[in-house]
Amino acid sequence: MAGDTDRIEQDIAKAREDLANTLDELAARANPQRLADDAKATALATLNKPPVKYTLVGVGAVVALLVIRRIMA
Repeated sequence: MAGDTDRIEQDIAKAREDLANTLDELAARANPQRLADDAKATALATLNKPPVKYTLVGVGAVVALLVIRRIMA
C-alpha cells in the first residue's frame, strides 16, 4: 500500500511538472511582443518579394498621377 501511495505521489508530481512546462510554453507562444515581431517579420518578408514590391510601386505611381491630375484640373 505504501508503494502505491509513493507511485501516486510521483505521478502527481510529474503531472504538475508537465503542466508547469506546458503553461510556460503557452506563455512564451502568446507573448504579445513575440507575436508582433513575428507579424512584422512576415509582413516585411512579403513586401520585399519582387512581385509585391513592384505592384505596390505601380499602384502608388497611378494614385500619385491621379492626385496630380485632379489637382491640375
